[in-house]
Amino acid sequence: QVQLVESGGGLVQAGGSLRLSCAASGRTFRRYAMGWFRQAPGKERDFVAAISWSGGSTYYADSVKGRFTISRDNAKNTVLLQMNSLKPEDTAVYYCAAAPRPLANHHLSFEYDYWGQGTQVTVSS
Repeated sequence: QVQLVESGGGLVQAGGSLRLSCAASGRTFRRYAMGWFRQAPGKERDFVAAISWSGGSTYYADSVKGRFTISRDNAKNTVLLQMNSLKPEDTAVYYCAAAPRPLANHHLSFEYDYWGQGTQVTVSS
């Protein structure tokens, strides 16, 4: 089992940057595919980015491609989401998620077994 704790959210102006971190417990972290999702008020939880267990494959939602970068450090049990050129529409609660298997559909939330509590990101215009 894996426990996930996100951090790094906050308030930033449009055009600014934030880096989210997800700290994972458990010795088998390196076997998990990892993802980031976000949920704005009144909206469904949407896929943001995902990364394979090795870090060799990354996937992004079209809305963040070229602005966000997902990475992982298996030695530190950490997944990062670097967010640049932030826009007001990026405002949401961001969730880290883990899947103990290779992902067939990395953009679907039901593929992931474990979730963090979320961290708020607010981008002002």
